[in-house]
Amino acid sequence: MELVAQTPGHLTNLPSQLSHASLWGVTPRREHDTMAIRFQITYDCADPHAMARFWAAALGYEKEGHGAFVAALLDAGAIKDGDTVEADGHVQFADVSACRDPDEAGPRIYFQRVPEPKASKNRLHLDLHVGQERYEAEADRLEQLGARRLWYSDDRGAKCWTMADIEGNEFCVH
Repeated sequence: MELVAQTPGHLTNLPSQLSHASLWGVTPRREHDTMAIRFQITYDCADPHAMARFWAAALGYEKEGHGAFVAALLDAGAIKDGDTVEADGHVQFADVSACRDPDEAGPRIYFQRVPEPKASKNRLHLDLHVGQERYEAEADRLEQLGARRLWYSDDRGAKCWTMADIEGNEFCVH
C-alpha cells in the first residue's frame, strides 16, 4: 500500500504518532484501484497564508488550520520555532498553507513559499464557472478580495474576465 501526499520538504522521520496522512487529508490507495485519483493543486508563492485566505474566500473553501499538528511537531522536536509563524490566530507552518472544499467535492489547494517571484504567464490556471448571469458580479466580488481584472473576452461564445489573484496568478471567471 502506498500513501500519496505532498508534505513540507523539511519534515522527515517524524514520530509515528504524527501522521502526515491525517494532516494532508491522505487516504491509503492500493496499486490496482480503479477509482479516480484524488489530487491537489499546488501554487508556488511569496505568502502562502495570504494566498490560502484569498482562495478560500474566492471559492467558498476553508483555510486549513494546522495548529494542533504544528504544536505536536514542536513538542516532539521535529520542527523548530523558526519553522512556524502566528497566522489566523494559531501557530502555523511558516512556509506552507492550504485551503479545502468543506464538502470535499473540489481539490485541495496547497501554497508553498518560494524565493523567486512569478516570472511569466501561468502554464496552468483555474477557470471559475459561475454562469453568464453572475460573471460580472463575481468579478466585482473577487476585486473586493484583492484580485484585479486583466482583460475581457467573448471570442469563443462565452463572456469571460481574465483576472489576477493577489500575487498576479491568472485565472478566468466565466
